[in-house]
Amino acid sequence: MSTPIKVAVVYYSSTGTIAEVSKHIAQSAEKAGAEVRLLKATELAPQEAIDSNAAWAANAAATTDIPDATPADIEWADAVIFGTPTRFGNVSAQLKQFIDTLGGLWAQGKLADKVYSGFTSSSTTHGGQESTLLALYNSFHHFGGIVVAPGYTDPAKFADGNPYGTSHVDAQGGNPVNQATRDAARVQAERIVRITTALKDGLAAG
Repeated sequence: MSTPIKVAVVYYSSTGTIAEVSKHIAQSAEKAGAEVRLLKATELAPQEAIDSNAAWAANAAATTDIPDATPADIEWADAVIFGTPTRFGNVSAQLKQFIDTLGGLWAQGKLADKVYSGFTSSSTTHGGQESTLLALYNSFHHFGGIVVAPGYTDPAKFADGNPYGTSHVDAQGGNPVNQATRDAARVQAERIVRITTALKDGLAAG
């Protein structure tokens, strides 16, 4: 049997939608046989900003047990799945700041040949989900990483409708994470584990 692959799920979430999706992805990857670390990007916003939004403050309190991601976690992983809400069609500052700390690993070639993927959420149906994931994936190309998107490889992906990664429209908290999003998260996680396992086994055999 293959040695279980190592998957890091690294996310930023303010009001909790991405935090919930990340848990579904992590759980699905674990069920598929991976060793998983669920991690969050360090919060950059001041406490007064967090306290001004009840959902933001509640999510911050609910996720204190989830460790902050470090470059060592990325070096450890065979595959990394990043999650971020959309910010004007782009990656959140908190997740981008963490990615920017990976320059040392990049310079040593330690980010290359890993599998990468992403997931996102927005308040509105056309809130920049695809552009956020494509912007996120730009970094992976610079890493020399292998981007594994879910595509339309499973009927569940026609429900969430995003071939680039799992995505959810939360309507500013009005639409909780639903079964379609949970199914999409499962499909993405299982595909990451399957492809990463095949890649790792193939490289070892070669």
